[in-house]
Amino acid sequence: MWATVSNQLAEERISVPADSEFMGGAFAGKEVKGALTAYAQADTIRQHATAGAEGTVYEDKTYVELGTMVREAQGAGDEALAEELQTCRNLVMDASFLRASLFTSVVSFGVSALVMGLGVVLAFIGAAFLKLASKKVVATA
Repeated sequence: MWATVSNQLAEERISVPADSEFMGGAFAGKEVKGALTAYAQADTIRQHATAGAEGTVYEDKTYVELGTMVREAQGAGDEALAEELQTCRNLVMDASFLRASLFTSVVSFGVSALVMGLGVVLAFIGAAFLKLASKKVVATA
């Protein structure tokens, strides 16, 4: 699974932007094909999506809250505001979907690492049992 997810991400040819702040920008410019680069990309998407709304009425608003604001603006007859809010809502939606996809990749890497780690632990436990089973027990009566 690790290789599959890594290959799928690499095929997308995504690079972490230069302004990435995750881990002090350690992954800026790197190709997204691992858990940390996927997380760095998701964090940068959040950064960009929220930066566009700073200082506006829709700063820190969710997709649902923006939908309510669109309907209120339409109800008040302010189509220009409704269109501006809908554009912001679409941006928030796209960013949310992209981040969710990247976080799914991060989770896949985590589950793969867990399974590999459990495999190693179980191999050691199995080897210990085999070693114990091969010892001869002397019984005295």
